[in-house]
Amino acid sequence: MRRFIITVLLALVAVVAVSGAVLAGTGGGSSVTQPRLERSLSANFANLYADQAKLLGHTGITPASLNAKAMCDKGGAVEDNIGPGSNWNCLVSWTDPNNPMPLEGYGKFEVQVHSNGCYTAGGPSRLVGFQTITDAKGNEVTNPVYEFDGCFDPKGDNTPTGTQFPSLLNVTTTTLVPSADRKISLQLSCGTGSTGCQGTVAAKAGDTDLGTVPVDLPEEQTANLHFPTPVPAGADSVTFTITTTKGTGSKGPVTETSLDMPPS
Repeated sequence: MRRFIITVLLALVAVVAVSGAVLAGTGGGSSVTQPRLERSLSANFANLYADQAKLLGHTGITPASLNAKAMCDKGGAVEDNIGPGSNWNCLVSWTDPNNPMPLEGYGKFEVQVHSNGCYTAGGPSRLVGFQTITDAKGNEVTNPVYEFDGCFDPKGDNTPTGTQFPSLLNVTTTTLVPSADRKISLQLSCGTGSTGCQGTVAAKAGDTDLGTVPVDLPEEQTANLHFPTPVPAGADSVTFTITTTKGTGSKGPVTETSLDMPPS
């Protein structure tokens, strides 16, 4: 009987331990929160970006003038924005007359956050440059904002920052692969953001309307859109007109792109 009771107690301890691990893995009660990360990342980035500006010989760039803001998200729409992990994505905007923001108004940073409040962030090279840069004296030096570390106070301000950016809707199909009856599909992705992506995609091959398909995607999700009308024989390309009503397109609310049909 005594051995049976000890066995039951050990089983209960194991269940409690597993439950605690699951809770920690999902961020329950964690000091790693969206507002703390957003405040720390934007301030840390602004300081380092000002350092980069000095290296490049750009004048008038200070942490205050950059007015950096961040919106962070963990795991897209399917996960709460709390807890450590390597699946944090942060959208960061700043003001630099030497390097204007893209049309969507931000750059995407991939962030790995640890349970102690420290993190490593990697920025988009098209906006922050590559791992090394050429300074004003012609020397190859380490780029301070290509990848950087930071920490925040686990007991710091946890009130929402209120920073929001729209999700970016992108075409991820690079080559059209028609079915046997010459019908086509298009893959779209909806990026990190506060709204997800909604709208329509209309397709035309020459003068032939291939159909208009609705888009309704949560952030950080992809979808394949199938168009009902076959592409006419002899058509060499298809033009897609993407109209966004939630989120933003790469060229604004209306984005047009063309993809070639494979040789017959």
